[in-house]
Order: sequence, then structure tokens, then C-alpha cells
Amino acid sequence: MAERIEQRLEDRVPELEQLERVGLFTRREIRAVLRKASALEYKIQRRALRKEDFINYIQYEINLLELIKKRRARIGYSFKKDEIENSILHRVHSVFKRATGKWKEDIQLWLSHVAFCKQWNAKHQLSKVFSSMLAIHSNKPALWIMAAKWEMETQLSSESARHLFLRALRFHPECPKLYQEYFRMELMHAEKQRNEKKEFERAKMDLGEFNYSEEILNGEMARIVYRDAAQKIKGVEFHLSLLSIAKLFDFTQDLQKEILESLQTKYADDPLMWDYVARRELELGSLPSTEHTTKQMKVSEMTQREERCCAVFEEAVRAVPTEDMWKCYITFCLERYNRKTNSEELKQKRLERTLSVFGQAHESSLLAEALYKQWLQLLLESNLFEKAVEVAEAATKRFSLSVEMWQMRLQVLIQLKSNDVTQGFEEAVKHLKSKGTLPLWTLWVEWSEGTNSKEDTEALYQRALHATTPAESVTVKEKYLGWTYRNGGYKKVKRVFNSLCENRPFSLDFFRKMIQIEKEQESCKMLHLREYYERALREFGSTDSDLWLDYVKEELSHPQGKPENCGSIHWRAMKMLQGDLVEDFVSKYTLLQTGHL
Repeated sequence: MAERIEQRLEDRVPELEQLERVGLFTRREIRAVLRKASALEYKIQRRALRKEDFINYIQYEINLLELIKKRRARIGYSFKKDEIENSILHRVHSVFKRATGKWKEDIQLWLSHVAFCKQWNAKHQLSKVFSSMLAIHSNKPALWIMAAKWEMETQLSSESARHLFLRALRFHPECPKLYQEYFRMELMHAEKQRNEKKEFERAKMDLGEFNYSEEILNGEMARIVYRDAAQKIKGVEFHLSLLSIAKLFDFTQDLQKEILESLQTKYADDPLMWDYVARRELELGSLPSTEHTTKQMKVSEMTQREERCCAVFEEAVRAVPTEDMWKCYITFCLERYNRKTNSEELKQKRLERTLSVFGQAHESSLLAEALYKQWLQLLLESNLFEKAVEVAEAATKRFSLSVEMWQMRLQVLIQLKSNDVTQGFEEAVKHLKSKGTLPLWTLWVEWSEGTNSKEDTEALYQRALHATTPAESVTVKEKYLGWTYRNGGYKKVKRVFNSLCENRPFSLDFFRKMIQIEKEQESCKMLHLREYYERALREFGSTDSDLWLDYVKEELSHPQGKPENCGSIHWRAMKMLQGDLVEDFVSKYTLLQTGHL
């Protein structure tokens, strides 16, 4: 091993001598490079190899290359690159090759080599890296695409790119992304050939020696890719993705027509197909804008285009009467309504259309639950309050077991200051089981706090405690405690706290809230604080180290505190805390004792 390291260090000597001779490095710097290189070489030549050592070696060499580059720029010297940089580059490629040979599965290592080749314009080497990488990682379509793009965009070789895509498709015959990029590549190739031909024709050059196939110029290769893909990959999204790629090229009208016709034939019952066909009407037949185009003409034209879209959507909901189809139609209407326009007439038409479509979907019993919320928001924004109440009631009839629907209905009633709020809540809890009803009870008590008497609100809190599940009652207890303190004062909240402590479960915040209330009193008693901390520790002493620390701080800082209790608290904490929490507590306790916390 020593001989191999010696040999590799000797191989560096010519480049280091050149660096010193041309004034890029000093003698002292050369010695430092040799020392560092010797240490790095030892690490990658030993028997037990580590990936980190190879990465450090490569990073050092890259840093060295960057430094040489900066020094060259500073002194304006650009000669002897073969003897200096090329020697280092060769060494880096060699180390990368060893590393990727040893850790073949590490994709990041391969990609680092690819990035290095690109950065230093090592095209011949990069071709080899891609070849080796794909032989091992043929199961990763993204790598095939990366290699093909490099061939197409950097090497300007559509033939090599095509060859890579075809090989990739043998491994991944049903990969949408591969087909999309292959399709795009063929269209880019056709566009490039068309541009070349135009340039030659403009220069009046003889095209005889250039073989420009009309089929390729018209995107025939892309059509073949599309037809092959359409047989293997099903689904509207994929076909639409190819259509959107084709639309980026101005010579693909026939191809676009073929894809669209295929879509309409194969996926006549798919909402996404109808959605695309309907929205397409927005782009079709738009008037070229001129200085004579008035504001009214633009509004009129936009109205006509939107009506054409809606005509297609109307046909769609008759042909495919599903929730998803209506959702597409409503989403389109909402998007158009939310678009900014200076025309009040157009804004009003969009609003009327949207509300009408919501109504039709509801009448058909095909309006999705989530869309009722958007319908109600729109009605409230438009000051159509009676209709909003009617729709909210209809929503809870249709989805009578949905907490969210009832919550939405009650929020509408509260917002409109209706007299039917209490009745609405009573109706809701009659329909719903206790599990999951916390949002409803929270809304009810919050509304009651601002509307009803203290006695009614307290009775409601008591009812909520019994009606919610034990886990959800935890939140009710916290809210009840806070409300009682705000409205009944310290003595009342203490009674409520003691009463609530009779029924588990609790949250840590429940106890912390009571501790905070005690600390806000002018005559804050340490005796009471100890009681609250002890109660909290019975529930959370094994899982919360900060609770113990806060208890210790209280004993140290409170006028009635007993610092001599800290040792006992520390001992109990060590016994109760679980796992890593013990270590966490000890380190913080030590800082506290030394006055650093």
C-alpha cells in the first residue's frame, strides 16, 4: 500500500512543479498540498474503505481546481492547462470511478460525477458515466431522461437521444414521463430541422445534399410515439399532457386534432375530458385586438366565449351526470367569477351563472359536500341571506351526519343573528353521535358566552362535558376553566377546577392555566401552587421534564417557597421520567442550580 501511495504522490509532482514554475502557487503552498494529498491518499488506499473519505478526496481536488481557476484569472495566465488541470481532472474521474464501482447503489454519488463532468465540460467522460450508471440503475426512468436530454441539448444528437429513449422504454414500457419526454424530444427535433431548412432557404442554398424528410418536418415521429403511448397508457391526464406538449409547437395542428378526437372517442364518460373540451372554447375564435376594439366589444366577446364553454358543460352534465362532472362545471364558473373585470355587467352575469349551476347540481342531488361551503360563502358575499339559510338547511338534510355541514349551517345562523340558533344546535346534537362533535360544542359555548346569561352558559358547559367523548372533553375543560375565571373570579374557578379534577382525562394546559390563574392573584399562595403542580405531575410527571423544572423554579423564586424541597423534587423526577427525558432534566437542573437557566 505504501508503494502505491508513493507512486500516486510522485504522479502529482509534474503538475505541482508547473504550478510553482508559472507562479500560481508558492513553494510553501506546494508542500501543504502534498501533505494533504498524502493524508487523503492513505485513506482511500487502506483496506477498510469509507465512502466519506472518497467524497472528501474529490471535494479537496475540486476546491484545488477552483483555486487554480481564480489564481489564473488574477494573474492573467492561461497556459499549461494540459499539464495542470487535465492531470487533476483525470485523477478526480479515476476516484469517482472507484467510488461508484464500490458503492454502485448510491445514486447521489453517480449524480455528483455527472455534475462534475458537466461543470468541467468533460463530454467524452460524461457519456461513459451515463452508460455505466444506466447499466446499474436501469430501473430509474429519471436517469434515462437526464441522459437523453444531455444527448439532445448538449451533444445536439437527436439520434443518440432517440436510442436512449427506446432503450428506456424496453425497461419501462408503461412509464408516462418517459413517453412525455420522448414525445417532446421528437417535436423539438422536428422544429430544429424546420428552422434549419428555413435558414438554408433564406440563404438560397441548395438543399440537395441535406436530407430533410417531410415526415420528420411535420412531426410524424412524434405521432408514432403518441400512438404507441396511447395503446400502452390509459387515462385522460396522460393524453392531455401530450396534447399540452404538442400545443407548444406551431406545426402540430393535425397531431393536436388526432389526440383530441381520440380523447373524445375513448373517454366520452370522463369528466376531465369534458372539462378540457369546454375550457378550450375560451381559446377558440378570439378576435385579434386592434385599436378600434372597444371595451364593450371585448366584454361581449368574452361573454360569448364563456357561454360557449357553458354550452359544452351543459352537454357534459347530461352525458355524464356525476358529482365530479358537476364539480368541474362549478369550478369553472367560480374561476370565471373570481377573475377581475371592470365590467359590472360581466361580473353580474358570472355571479348569476355560478349560483344557477350550484342550484342545478343541488337539485340533481349531485353537489359534493365540500362545495356547499363555497355556495354559502358566495350567497353571503352577495347579501342573499334568505337563500343562504335555505341552502344551509338543505345541506344538513342531505348530509345529516356531517358535523361540518351542521357547523356551517349554525355559523350562517349566528352570522345573520337569527333567532333559530339554539333550535339549530339542539337539532344538530339530536342527529349526531358524540364522537367528533367537539367543533359544534365549541361553537355553541362560544356563541352562548356572548349571547346568553352566565347561568345558561354554565349549564351548557356542563352539558358539553357529558356529551363529548372523554378525549374531546379535555378541550371543553380548558375553555370552561378560562370562562369561569373571566366571569366568576378566583373563588369560583377554584371550585370548578376541583370539580373538574374528579374526572379524567386532562391536558397539561388545563393545569398550567390554573397555575397561571393562581400566580395572577395578589395573595398567590405557594401551598396552592404545590397542590396544582402535584396534581399535574400525577398525570404528566413521567412525560414532561419541564413541569418538574418549573416546580423547582417556583420553590426557588416564590416568597413562600422552600428551596430545601428541590432535592426531593429532583429525586422524584429521576424516578418518574422516562428514557432520554431524565438526561434532559438533569442537564437543565444543573444549569438552574448554577444560575444559567
